[in-house]
Amino acid sequence: MNGFGFQRTPVVLNLLIINALVYFAQAALSNGNEGWVYDYGALHHYRSEDFRIYQIFTSMFMHGGFFHLFFNMFALWMFGSAMETYWGSKRFITFYLICGVGAGLTQLANYAFDYADIDRLELLSHEYDAYQDLLRLNVTVGASGAIMGVLAAYGFLFPNTRMFIMPIPFPIKAKYAIMGIIALDVFGGISKVPGDNIAHFAHVGGALVGLAIAYYWHRNQNRRSF
Repeated sequence: MNGFGFQRTPVVLNLLIINALVYFAQAALSNGNEGWVYDYGALHHYRSEDFRIYQIFTSMFMHGGFFHLFFNMFALWMFGSAMETYWGSKRFITFYLICGVGAGLTQLANYAFDYADIDRLELLSHEYDAYQDLLRLNVTVGASGAIMGVLAAYGFLFPNTRMFIMPIPFPIKAKYAIMGIIALDVFGGISKVPGDNIAHFAHVGGALVGLAIAYYWHRNQNRRSF
């Protein structure tokens, strides 16, 4: 592991391991995206009978498939390693978890908006049961919100670092790349393309929380230095 620099970023290493272990546990104990693992760990609508407040935390360690896990962990390794080296392990893990919780709270707000018309209705017994079945199938998992916070902080602190973003064939400054990614999530959340199962607004929430924390820490650090 020393060859990859993980001796300097133990939090990133442990997050990679935990997310991988949780994913393999999901694969072993659930049927696709259903089963008791999702009932207990994924983030449900707050009106669902399966909602538990701790799901805001547990859902950020679950993933909906191998490629979902792979790309999130790749981004965590690339950008999280830089941020943990810059901030130190204690500050980085605090930042990461707050961004993940912020993304989860944003997703709960998005649930409230998306299901507002139904939530205002007085449902009959069979309608209520059908609604609960629907809510049980529409859950959120993934570290993407926390990682979007990491990306936003990276773009703020290292704005002129040049990055390659596929499929763009030339390097882009981090500040423009991160702004573009956030803009795409805002567009995706508003447009609601059929079949799109990405929690776009959770990503945006994580990014905004990460940007706010990075700005606050950076400003206070500069004041102490002065």
